[in-house]
Amino acid sequence: MSKKEMKRILVTGAVGQIGSELTIALREKYNNDDVLATGRKTKPSETLLNSGPFEFIDIVNKKSIEKVVKDYDVDTIYNMAAILSAVGEKNPELCWNVNINGLYNIFDIALEYDMTRVFVPSSIAVFGPESPKENTPQETILKPKTMYGVSKVTGELLGDYYFKRFNLDVRGLRYPGIISSETLPGGGTTDYAVEIFYEAIKNKKYSCFVKESTILPMMYMPDCLKASIDLMNVDISKLKHHCDFNLTAMSFSVGELVSEIKKYISEFDCEYKPDFRQDIADSWPRSIDDTAARKEWGWGPDYDLSAVTKDMIKKLRIRFEEGNL
Repeated sequence: MSKKEMKRILVTGAVGQIGSELTIALREKYNNDDVLATGRKTKPSETLLNSGPFEFIDIVNKKSIEKVVKDYDVDTIYNMAAILSAVGEKNPELCWNVNINGLYNIFDIALEYDMTRVFVPSSIAVFGPESPKENTPQETILKPKTMYGVSKVTGELLGDYYFKRFNLDVRGLRYPGIISSETLPGGGTTDYAVEIFYEAIKNKKYSCFVKESTILPMMYMPDCLKASIDLMNVDISKLKHHCDFNLTAMSFSVGELVSEIKKYISEFDCEYKPDFRQDIADSWPRSIDDTAARKEWGWGPDYDLSAVTKDMIKKLRIRFEEGNL
């Protein structure tokens, strides 16, 4: 198996919630010009445009990927382009097309151009009602009830196939819900854990689309970025798993989150109006066992609920006062 170092990195979905911040983190770690950000149609931020190269591509169109791979001499891909759970249920065909057909294109190009490695994020959406809800193990039943979850299970299996069949170094994490102070989420079931902070700062109230008692695994963006970069840099000889690492930092109910926010914004009020996303949330784990990630590559989070809330409130208040929220 190749142990080549990453040199030129392509990030797909670089305008999305995680992709936008991951691109900046990679540019801070490596040379700015060596990290190519790409998106399909959404205009990138000035920060993204001013810090390094950007190109529009469509991962469903193999030729558009191949062109930038050639033009920028790419040897590593972070494939962050995806249709998330809530949007995927409204348009399952689009979800499959982007998440699977697009991924297949990425793998084929990576193999054809002898890529160093490929990062493919998965999600807790791979689990379903038959999976254990508490401390969900690394190896368990994967029978998701959403097209997003189905696509992520398929992506894990496809990545493992390319690793074993073609020696393509594919790695991936099962992301929990991700909380960010920089970018709003894009159509996922855990969006409430981000939206609630923005609405608390701006309007002192929030209408939540899941119940107060809903508990899901979560993670702050700095920990998400750390995990995504650290996994790609560990020596492959240390890894027993590849495309499906369980990953978590904390689990909390919406009610617990509201209580933490009220420590800083006492007048904050949250009402609960569950919609179709409640069924999705109920099919997912309440807590995750990420022992494999901790043992194989030293994973460990820096933020718990208290630290996340304090940092989110601080950063969003500054942005609100500056008129940027």
